[in-house]
Amino acid sequence: MKEHFDVFERSGDIVKAIPKCVFITTRNGDKVNCMAIEWGTIGNLWAKPVFIAFVRNSRFTREMLDANPEFTINIPDGPYDKKIVRICGGKSGRDVDKVAEAGLTLEDPEKISVPGIRELPITLECKVIYRQEQDVSLIPDNIKARFYPHKGIPSQHDSDDDDHVVYIGEIVDSYRIV
Repeated sequence: MKEHFDVFERSGDIVKAIPKCVFITTRNGDKVNCMAIEWGTIGNLWAKPVFIAFVRNSRFTREMLDANPEFTINIPDGPYDKKIVRICGGKSGRDVDKVAEAGLTLEDPEKISVPGIRELPITLECKVIYRQEQDVSLIPDNIKARFYPHKGIPSQHDSDDDDHVVYIGEIVDSYRIV
């Protein structure tokens, strides 16, 4: 069962959860991948509720999103098994089935092809409406030094393309799995 809610009525709780770790789930064909994220936000853009996620170029999640531009944001609601963070934040979906290894239970979606996750019950179903490669040169130096240190090393500047892609997903449904 799902309890639907107005995403803006819960937006404060969602924003507070992001730096503690939420999860982005993708699907391409039969393959489902879940990745831990601590960057993102929720807002209103083009008169639509949106979730904005940042995914590094090197991540399997980026490949999955480019193949199927839909995702769910899965948010813990209370205590949960921290092995989910270790697996979904520390392993690549290219190498392992993170859903199986973390013991996650997939829940059928309402409006998109990507499932929710029972163990992370607050779910935002999103359809990508905009995608943009990040231009790191526009980021202030103090932020660049912390999050993109390779950009300050000339020998790696041209060879390391591990910047982020920004995905803006229209939130087409929001609910808590019960």
